[in-house]
Amino acid sequence: MNAVLNIGKYLYAIPFAVFGIFHFMNAEAMKGIAFGSPILVYLTGAALIAGAVSLLIGKMDKLAAVLLAVFLLLTAFLVHLNAAMQGDAANFLKDLMLAGAALMYAGHLAKDNAVIG
Repeated sequence: MNAVLNIGKYLYAIPFAVFGIFHFMNAEAMKGIAFGSPILVYLTGAALIAGAVSLLIGKMDKLAAVLLAVFLLLTAFLVHLNAAMQGDAANFLKDLMLAGAALMYAGHLAKDNAVIG
């Protein structure tokens, strides 16, 4: 049963890497969401990929999970809150949910306490 439950780590981390790749593939289209800056799109894409790799290999995974949660909360409130106020709350709620899962990961699954004890 633990083997099945351990798949959850991969199901959580791999989509972050895919989202990061999408940031690189669609930077020009996404720059409007990132305050008009394609550089910010590339930076967040690299951060998503780095966070996913950290979760997958278990190095500094607690720090990565906390930083992913901070990123997701900032994205929820700075990018998706306006749409949520106008009735389209799906992305806002998705980001809140993923941030909560990242914090649960940091609290219960992360193994590397090197930076955040």
